[in-house]
Amino acid sequence: MNRRDFIGTTLTGTILAKTNFLFAKPAAGMKISVFSKTLHWIEDYQALAETIAEMGFDGIDLTVRPDGHVLPEKVELDLPKAVQAAKKANLEIQMMTTAILQADAISERVLKTANAVGIGHYRMGWYHFEMQKDIMQQVDSFGKQMKGLDALNKKYKISGEYQNHGGQYLGAAVWDLQPIFKSINSPLTGCQYDVNHATAESGANWETGFRIIAPYIKSLAIKDFKYILKDGKLTKVGCPLGEGIVDWKKFLQLVKQYNINVPITMHFEYDLGGAENGLRNIKMDKKDILAAMKRDLALLKTWL
Repeated sequence: MNRRDFIGTTLTGTILAKTNFLFAKPAAGMKISVFSKTLHWIEDYQALAETIAEMGFDGIDLTVRPDGHVLPEKVELDLPKAVQAAKKANLEIQMMTTAILQADAISERVLKTANAVGIGHYRMGWYHFEMQKDIMQQVDSFGKQMKGLDALNKKYKISGEYQNHGGQYLGAAVWDLQPIFKSINSPLTGCQYDVNHATAESGANWETGFRIIAPYIKSLAIKDFKYILKDGKLTKVGCPLGEGIVDWKKFLQLVKQYNINVPITMHFEYDLGGAENGLRNIKMDKKDILAAMKRDLALLKTWL
């Protein structure tokens, strides 16, 4: 074992030993997919599936969006290929990440194809607030668009999920999503809950938002972060799982308390030579990227 592998193995073992005993484990059986954005540098679907299977994931959260593994305009041709490659590797594509925001022709093509190949979940795009316009009017408008999408979700029997992404977006505060989901009142429209963004946007109050949105959580996004001082300002930066400030103990206790048993997608937003940003021309050894992803996955599995 070389020095790099020894340090990585030792560090992972130390993190596991320090954190495993802390957690009240949620319901067993939640399947873990990997967000394929981190693996855009593997363009061949079979190679992608085999690489993900070797790391130990249960499935793929496939990017089906502009600059993704599957382009929306080629969805009928390429999505079945990706699903078939996953099946050959004993994986499933249970979920996909899209840019879908409204019930238009291209959205229908994507959802119709996803239904045909057995994909049950998709993440929507994000609704961005224009600060010069009335915020609540925009919330109302976004809610109407989401209700239109719910009709497509029902037509194609697929769960559409909106992520509480940080920034000037609908859902960053989480509270603004609950009235929309309550009004739509559908088992096929809900939230992809991201505790990373919730913590960054709401601080200690993230727990309140979680309890409010819990009945509508349809999937979970997992990643960690910390703050660094840069140019005199606190800046959010991604980091390996368990090394940041996300309160995983409290989060997993809540997941168990609310009996949330939904698909999980793992994201990787720390320095991986550009892979974390979806780059295809990465600047880190592929083995190091995969080793880092495997370490995070191994830790998460001890918690579930």
